[in-house]
Amino acid sequence: MSDQLISVLALLLIFTVATFTSVHLGALAIVAAFVVGSTVAHESADDLFSGFPGDLFVVLVGVTMLFAMAKNNGTVDWLVDAAVKAVRGRIALIPWVMFLVTALLTAVGAVTPAAVGIIAPIGLGFAVAHGMNPVLMGLFIANGASAGGFSPIGVFGSITNGVIERNDLPGNPALLFTASFLFNAALCALAFVAFGGRQLLGQRAQTHGSADGTAVAHPKSAAPPSGRTPPDTAATPTAPTLTATAPTPTAAPPGPLRLDGPRALTLLGLVGLVVGALFFDLDVGLMALTVTVVLSLVSPASAKGAVDRCAWSTVLLVCGIVTYVSQMERLGTIDHLGKQVASLQAPLLGALLICLIGAVASAFASTTGMLGALIPLAVPFLLDGQVAAVGMITALAVSSSVVDSSPFSTSGALVTANTPEEKRDYVFRRLMAWGLGIAVAGPLVTWALFVVPGSL
Repeated sequence: MSDQLISVLALLLIFTVATFTSVHLGALAIVAAFVVGSTVAHESADDLFSGFPGDLFVVLVGVTMLFAMAKNNGTVDWLVDAAVKAVRGRIALIPWVMFLVTALLTAVGAVTPAAVGIIAPIGLGFAVAHGMNPVLMGLFIANGASAGGFSPIGVFGSITNGVIERNDLPGNPALLFTASFLFNAALCALAFVAFGGRQLLGQRAQTHGSADGTAVAHPKSAAPPSGRTPPDTAATPTAPTLTATAPTPTAAPPGPLRLDGPRALTLLGLVGLVVGALFFDLDVGLMALTVTVVLSLVSPASAKGAVDRCAWSTVLLVCGIVTYVSQMERLGTIDHLGKQVASLQAPLLGALLICLIGAVASAFASTTGMLGALIPLAVPFLLDGQVAAVGMITALAVSSSVVDSSPFSTSGALVTANTPEEKRDYVFRRLMAWGLGIAVAGPLVTWALFVVPGSL
């Protein structure tokens, strides 16, 4: 039995054991990497740890700590209130606003973790405050990041177009960007229907109206997290109410109306995060940790409990899976699978299988890495003219990126990590089901739309 096959079987065993027992999936993945590395790959501990995603660890910890502090001092509430005002309280429009903002960030060059890390806490804060299903908001943000990423100056687009040029293949950057954007927008429309978006139509949220910040607004008949409208509110929406609350020393910051010192400093840090990611290519995790240190020094109250609010279980889960997948890449498993597919004598079937491999692998690993690795594997198909080059590249690129909402991918992990703890398991399971479903359906649809018509 080959090392590559053993690594695939071990991956299947990891998910089986974690599904039917209480063993933590991330811890199990690290142990599996240790066992496979020691017995099959003859790797040392240093080899194993070389695959640990230190950058992803810092991103998850830095961003969740920063927004825990932003929640403490009321900055997230202030931003949510501003978003409500921007759409005049129309709750159903907020996910689309978050989709467009995230797409804009990645379209102008922000890396996906940076864009999702900036927008996810704000969008999920709104979702929780107004009874929206957090899965709905999370998918809009994750898909928004993928939608903008294939612009000619976006990270995904730059990588894909660069591989095309180096291999002297025909390309169409405009079609690639348009196809990715529309496909992700269509997925959002599907998510809107599937996760309770229709119940949000016609609902409005009232913004905080008290000058002293002591009035708390309630949405009109906000939908519950499950996306279902309760029977007693389905027929007659509840009238908006304002409840006066007196701040106490132990209470959370009252209403996000005044832009006080800590909130202004937090906003300045968030702006710095955006500017650093977009224009200076600075690491978003390291920048987020820098902002948290400065905030801790200037406003100690903002930092209270922030470390405890980090989603440590999610961090271990994602980093464990990525560590194991990195070992699979070192063993040549992904490359081996791609070459086996490329050797098939049925070009259309081979094209579909490469798209499937790209989607499944990207659901657990770096989409950026998959784009750079899998497009060259499709070159034999593309050079002999049996498969349309532009359509094949478009299908592979889109199917490899739309699975980023998986909780094992950076975007899905950030969404899960920024979800309130009591709903985190629900969001994780829904994103996992969605991501795995898209990993199968996405390649089939993109193959049918972009590869088959140009190859017949």
